[in-house]
Amino acid sequence: QKTSICYLSFPDSYSGGLGDTQFSFRLRQSGGPRESPFQDDGRYNREAPLALQVSPSALPCAVQVQSVLEIKMSRGSESHMCLLQSLVLVSRLPYVNLFQSLLQLIAPEYFDKLEPCLEAVCNEIDQWPPPVPGQTLNLPVMGVVIQVRIPSRVDKPGSSPVKQFNQENLLPAPLVLPSVHELDLFRCFQPVLIHVQMLWELVLLGEPLVVMAPSPTVSSELVLALTSVLAPLRFCGDFRPYFTIHDSEFKEYTTRTQAPPNILVGVTNPFFIKTLQHWPHIVRVGEPRMAGDLPKQVKVKKPAKLKTLDTKPGIYTSYKTFLHKDKTLIKRLLKGIQRKRPSEVQSALLRRHLLELTQSFIIPLEHYIASLMPLQRAITPWKNPPQIRPFCQEDFLKTLEHAGPQLTCVLKGDWLGLYRRFFKSPNFDGWFRQRHREMSHKLEALHLEAICEADIVAWMKDKSEVEIVDLVLKLREKLVRARCQHVPVQEETLRRVGLYIDTIIGSLPQDLQAVLHHP
Repeated sequence: QKTSICYLSFPDSYSGGLGDTQFSFRLRQSGGPRESPFQDDGRYNREAPLALQVSPSALPCAVQVQSVLEIKMSRGSESHMCLLQSLVLVSRLPYVNLFQSLLQLIAPEYFDKLEPCLEAVCNEIDQWPPPVPGQTLNLPVMGVVIQVRIPSRVDKPGSSPVKQFNQENLLPAPLVLPSVHELDLFRCFQPVLIHVQMLWELVLLGEPLVVMAPSPTVSSELVLALTSVLAPLRFCGDFRPYFTIHDSEFKEYTTRTQAPPNILVGVTNPFFIKTLQHWPHIVRVGEPRMAGDLPKQVKVKKPAKLKTLDTKPGIYTSYKTFLHKDKTLIKRLLKGIQRKRPSEVQSALLRRHLLELTQSFIIPLEHYIASLMPLQRAITPWKNPPQIRPFCQEDFLKTLEHAGPQLTCVLKGDWLGLYRRFFKSPNFDGWFRQRHREMSHKLEALHLEAICEADIVAWMKDKSEVEIVDLVLKLREKLVRARCQHVPVQEETLRRVGLYIDTIIGSLPQDLQAVLHHP
């Protein structure tokens, strides 16, 4: 892992620029779970938005690289050498905005003073409070207070996080970050704005996609922006914002003996044009260039044209979109450019459009899966709760005629075909597993509440000792499972079930009581 960090913390192709640059990469977590300062018994993941949950298999990293030109005199001649040094922040939390702001403060001091500066900063960070979703935190570092709000799962999708800050009389005035993680979508998508809907479909379907960019900054920002277009749906595939030829997965991604994995990869080395030619979708972007008021837009091209190292920017794919292009969005963005509308306003417009598109797609699925939940009246205290009915794809597709996306979305196209492809994607699998787990927990909670409302004494009257002991064991198991799996049930309900268990044990003979009290 240390070797991977070393390779990933520098550009792997020469860009010619001097000064400081920032980018992100994602490190695959190897080995078993390790001790970490961030341990919270799972509360954070239960309360955080899906996109900001801690992943057990990956470590998000932020980098700041300094490039300095050093001039040396030797035997009367002048030689120029470009020196690179980088500072890498490794975390379990995907707070790209916060970490890049932090590096902007720390890196210049570190490059100047090295280890003593870093030790002082680490001591300050050690005193920071844990990230609690829904709370606004004031984080002091190097004489500056960074103020951020940690998003919560109960936040309304699309709401502005800036308005949710608690203003405090802090001196010096805090550096307020509008978001810990959201990028400037409009800036990231500038060269591909007219193709955003196609990219949304490719990401939704979990298609293998490569971003070839001139720098790690452009590469990592575009990949991270792509993973965010499905909000509030979680992108469940793997993604590598910046990837080099030295990576341990290089052979896995470049082999032609098997299909490319379902992953978003960002690269900068021109060598990848040859080694990743067989990938079905490649987005090649250059340095941002303007064509009048609009950033120059790349064109969709056939993959066969991706042959040479000087291949022009474009989206190389044979993919045909299921939905018709939304020309209204492009017109609104163009009008915003002509009126010199701020980039953050353009980003908010773009984010709102993508949010509404994803919601229109996912709402029919939410309605259908909710219909698979057993009725509450079917839950009785002394029987196992009924099973959630199986998800039948054909039954769902039949519901679309009267309750499909057309009710909330004006876009026309082959919605049925899009859903059929979606069912084969890792995003559907991740969504279904999450929703099924939540529904199972809800059933467990309802069953525990039904047990609390039941008359235990009346039930025990005609039951044998074996049946009563069996009930005690089952109730204990339910209590342990409810606590371990964090079933959404009130603590009072769990306390009452515990009292019921004590009541039942108290009605049994002394020898059985002794065994059940000390199993």
